[in-house]
Order: sequence, then C-alpha cells, then structure tokens
Amino acid sequence: MGAEPTEPPKVRAKLWDGPTRIVHWALVILIGFAWWCVKANQTEWHLWAGYGILGLIVFRLIWGFAGSASARFTSFVKGPRATLAYAQTLSKRSAVDVAGHNPLGGWSVVAILAAILSQVITGLFSVDVDGLESGPLSDRVSFETGRLFAKWHDLSFTAIKLLVVLHLSAIAFYALYKRANLITPMITGYRAFEADPKLSFAPLWRAGLVAVAAAAVTWWVMKGLRP
Repeated sequence: MGAEPTEPPKVRAKLWDGPTRIVHWALVILIGFAWWCVKANQTEWHLWAGYGILGLIVFRLIWGFAGSASARFTSFVKGPRATLAYAQTLSKRSAVDVAGHNPLGGWSVVAILAAILSQVITGLFSVDVDGLESGPLSDRVSFETGRLFAKWHDLSFTAIKLLVVLHLSAIAFYALYKRANLITPMITGYRAFEADPKLSFAPLWRAGLVAVAAAAVTWWVMKGLRP
C-alpha cells in the first residue's frame, strides 16, 4: 500500500500589524472599563474612557484607508456576491485560507465600529436626567434633545453587547468546528498559511502621523469643537 498523502507544511507569516492589534485590544479594555465606570458611578472616568475610545476609533477609521494591507477596508469589505459565496463554505470543516478578515467577519467589523462610533457620538451630546452630568457637546442641543441622545447612548451599548456576543460566538465556532485559531494572530500578529500571502505593511512613521491626527480630533472634541 502506498503512503497516505500528507498536507503541505504551513508557512508562518505576518498578518496583523502592531497598530491594528493595539487598537483592537485597547478598545476591548476601554469599553469594558467604561461599562464598569457606569456601574460604579464613576462619571468622570467614564467620560475619559469615552475620549480614549473616540481617539482609537478615529485612528482605526483613518488606518482603514492609510494602513497596512490587511487593515484596509478594501481588503475585507466585500459585496453581496462574495459574502454569500463565503457563507456557503461555513458548513465545511476546513477554514478558507483568507489573509485577514473573511467577508462575513469584515461586515462584523464594520458593524462593531459603527456601533462604537454611534456610542461615542451619542455620549458627546448626552445629558443626564438632572442635567448635571453632560457630554462636551451637550450645549449644542436642547435639554430634551440631550436626553434623547442619552437614550440612544444606552441603545447603542445594547447593540455593542449583542455584536460582541456574536463576535465571540464566531470565534468559538471557528475554534471548535473549523479548528482555526483567530485569537492568537491578533495577539502575536502572525498566522500559519498554506502559502505566504506577502502582505504589505505600513511604516511606523505613518502610524505616528495617524495617531497625532486622531489625538488632535479627540482634543478638539473635548474642547467642544472650539479652537
């Protein structure tokens, strides 16, 4: 009898750059911290956590156009045909060798970013029931509108929690059913591929410029959009 065919050896290659990984885990920490601040009635810290989240989101949005290949929106935001085609592969035990977010994961990322951005924006205009604790842009709207923003702020956080549950469920599905580890590459930056995807990565000086731009936008918002 002939020898059984063996799978070709995997190639360990870089997938995620440092800025993308830092923003990812920093958002996880700050969103969790912001939630704890509400439960602990730490309004001032909640506000500072929101500013941090705003800076990270601005950075990630810019990085989605100017960053490394795997971080750019054009690499993972696909149309209906590509998304449906990928969805039809979910029943297969083997994972499709995609260099980055797959089409379904890509839309999940977009949904999470949109929900977080909505959470931040509504928080900036929110006013509490006593009118004592308010966002830095609450003076631009009436008290009634500020209270409406506060309700939307709560609803957007509910959306974030639902999307996080969906995200964690997808990670578990890939780990248990498709035997694909999605967490480790987001920690180390490297993943095993069938062939080296040879991705291009943006230089650190560009990340520095984007960080400065994100910090400037955040500072401007903190000052109430005033010079």
